[in-house]
Amino acid sequence: MTGVPASAAGGPSAAKGGPAGGVTGAASGVAPSAPSDAVSGTAAEVRASAVPTAGVVPGAASGAGVDSGSKTARGGKIAAAAVNQASVWNVANLLTMLRLVLVPGFVALMLADGGYDPAWRSFAWAAFAVAMITDLFDGHLARAYNLVTDFGKIADPIADKAIMGAALICLSGLGDLPWWVTIVILGRELGITLLRFLVIRYGVIPASRGGKLKTLSQGIAVGMYILALTGWLATARFWVMAVAVVLTVVTGLDYVRQAIVLRRQGIAERKAALEETEA
Repeated sequence: MTGVPASAAGGPSAAKGGPAGGVTGAASGVAPSAPSDAVSGTAAEVRASAVPTAGVVPGAASGAGVDSGSKTARGGKIAAAAVNQASVWNVANLLTMLRLVLVPGFVALMLADGGYDPAWRSFAWAAFAVAMITDLFDGHLARAYNLVTDFGKIADPIADKAIMGAALICLSGLGDLPWWVTIVILGRELGITLLRFLVIRYGVIPASRGGKLKTLSQGIAVGMYILALTGWLATARFWVMAVAVVLTVVTGLDYVRQAIVLRRQGIAERKAALEETEA
């Protein structure tokens, strides 16, 4: 009787213990190992999946960075080109365009009514004076406010030569000025302009003080010849023109000398650079 209850008691306890032990064993043995492996496997998969993702994302980010950088660079170039294009319409260039427009108007006024009417000559002188004054201001404005453009570099000397050439040819055609004066002045101006373009590969010939005095004397002399002057003023304009012609020739020869020196220096520098490269 005691064994039976014991066994019976043991049975239930064993039965209880069995399931409990099984549960405990499962909890401590199989069951934990399975979730643990699953968790570690899942973590490994997460890490494995995270590694390629991390590798792809930076690459994509770097690619996006390169694309955005290239787009930014292209956008910057386009913006810079737009600014340069817009800068053509600045005050300095507008004054240059005004001088170009004044040339045909000046010729019409100069030759109106046979070219000898004092009133029309006065109007022509006013147009010529405006052109010469704007020549002084446009260059100063371009340098002072950084308005220098390729258009201005080309159009400014053309406008200068156009208004001066038109005045000289009109005066010689009307018999007020000898043709040799016109030929000397225009020949010098065109020759020096061509010389500047020929040596520009070696450098730029700067405008000298003599050249500025030449321009000023030419403007005053031609302006005095445009006006219908008489008496001592007519005599004075002859001497002013004589000074202008002398300055024209002297400064022209000086520009030729500078061009020769500049060309020699440029050739020597290129030769030295070539020798260094070969060495």
